Amino acid sequence: MFSVTVRDHMMIAHSFRGEVFGPAQRLHGATFVVDATFRRPDLDADGIVVDIGLATEQLRAVVGELSYRNLDDEPAFAGVNTTTEVLARTVADRLAERVHAGELGDGARELVGITVTLHESHVAWASYERAL
Repeated sequence: MFSVTVRDHMMIAHSFRGEVFGPAQRLHGATFVVDATFRRPDLDADGIVVDIGLATEQLRAVVGELSYRNLDDEPAFAGVNTTTEVLARTVADRLAERVHAGELGDGARELVGITVTLHESHVAWASYERAL
């Protein structure tokens, strides 16, 4: 399996519901380094997994939809704890939509999976992996 990973970052504000979250139940900010890994079993005719420029551009667009926002106020997250895991799935699903729409180029239609990892810090991160 071949893979290519591109990286960006996002800054958000949010709060959590539930005692398990302790002081994070209050509104707080978070900055995430976001890695998106695209996978396919074989390279395309040009010898690549995906156009890195298009993958970078589309990741930037997806994280741009979330950055500098209080996610507690976003209708898409109503009633949802926007944990690192939930946000990883959100980014992966939004990237998958863009792959299927052809926004990562025709060659990207042969991708078989995406993994999105959100790094909360240098010691903690969460990932979501999905098929395409």
